[in-house]
Amino acid sequence: MEISKATQKPSILRSDATQKILAFASVIVLSIVFSLLSPYFFSVDNFINILLATAVNCILGLGITFIIITGGIDLSAGTVMTFSAVTTATCSTVWGLANPVAILGGLAAGALCGFINGTIISRLRMPPFVATLGMMYVTKGLSLVISGVKPVYFSDASQFRGIAMDSIVADVIPGLPIPNAVLIMIFAAIIAGLILSRTVLGRYDVALGSNEEAARLSGINTKLWKTLVYTLGGLFFGLAGVVMASRLNSAQPALGQGYEMDAIAAAVIGGTSLSGGEGSILGTIIGAFVISTLSNGLRILSVPQEWQYVVTGSILVLAVYLDILRRRTK
Repeated sequence: MEISKATQKPSILRSDATQKILAFASVIVLSIVFSLLSPYFFSVDNFINILLATAVNCILGLGITFIIITGGIDLSAGTVMTFSAVTTATCSTVWGLANPVAILGGLAAGALCGFINGTIISRLRMPPFVATLGMMYVTKGLSLVISGVKPVYFSDASQFRGIAMDSIVADVIPGLPIPNAVLIMIFAAIIAGLILSRTVLGRYDVALGSNEEAARLSGINTKLWKTLVYTLGGLFFGLAGVVMASRLNSAQPALGQGYEMDAIAAAVIGGTSLSGGEGSILGTIIGAFVISTLSNGLRILSVPQEWQYVVTGSILVLAVYLDILRRRTK
């Protein structure tokens, strides 16, 4: 589930597994510390809350991972997620479409946003930061316009909420109420890992981030494949929107902005290099658990939200610095 630029000689800093090991170790350490500080942290209900938070952040992170590997960035991930959720709710409630069709509408909305981002970046040669920043504001505005600046509730709320909040696992193993959202996350991660490691899209994704000009000179249609990567990222954002809408039992048009930062942090903490050409699906999953465990623990300890941002930002900077150190040894 991992692809890197080239095979390197083993070393503590050079090892691509080092950052993932450190990230996983940090999850364990954080869990132990928070459990000692608050007995509620190590409870079934709180464990489920962490899993639910991780599911959305991880699915967003999967899409972000593909995009960062190209050497790009997508600041619109959070608002595209919201736009997809609003589209899903609108298809179901306003247009009266069946839930499966409404879900496809949400996924299509996310993929369309990704396609537009990819086209603008590859064809118009606009910097990813600028293109996706524009898309962030566009989708944020469209979500508010379509929803009428108010939440959109599903007409058959219990059925739609069951998509993410029911538990198939509990039906098989009583006493283990793991929500379906977690299973969706696992399925999405498996698909993402297979795409990255076993398909042409995955290989070209890495090639674009390693050396786009060399890829172009070797005959790869870089514009086409970069557009496809952003479209794939948008598809994952759309899936996150569907899961979020199911979890909340509604589409919240004001929600979403800021989620892209957690997704980017998850990918970077997990070893995806902001310089491009290197990324790991497994690392992103671990990074998502780091972010959700940290946020959950700080919230339980009643740490003010502003300080939660400070801590998360500091960890992101540290992860980037470790990546820089690792690259300097190559």
